Amino acid sequence: QVQLVESGGGLVQPGGSLRLSCVASGFIFNNYPMHWYRQAPGKERELIAGITSSGDSTHYADSVKGRFTISRDNAKNTVYLEMNSLKPDDTAVYYCKRLFVWGQGTQVTVSS
Repeated sequence: QVQLVESGGGLVQPGGSLRLSCVASGFIFNNYPMHWYRQAPGKERELIAGITSSGDSTHYADSVKGRFTISRDNAKNTVYLEMNSLKPDDTAVYYCKRLFVWGQGTQVTVSS
């Protein structure tokens, strides 16, 4: 079964940091690029970060560029999203995605 399992979400204060993890199983992980999306209340789901299959190249949405870092550890079948300098506008459900496959989402709330 192809599966993406996310963890690491929670409540954090503005200016704080969180590290999200997404553990993949059921496919050859290092053959696929991976992405993070998010969906804030009342907004469309947006692509915020992507990484190539080998991890040698990344891309980011303007809204998170310079604050978020996507990475992967192919030996652990895991993709990460390091989020720094968090803002209330970052509050959303964050989703890990492979081609044709979505994770269940993990809630990130940035609030005092």
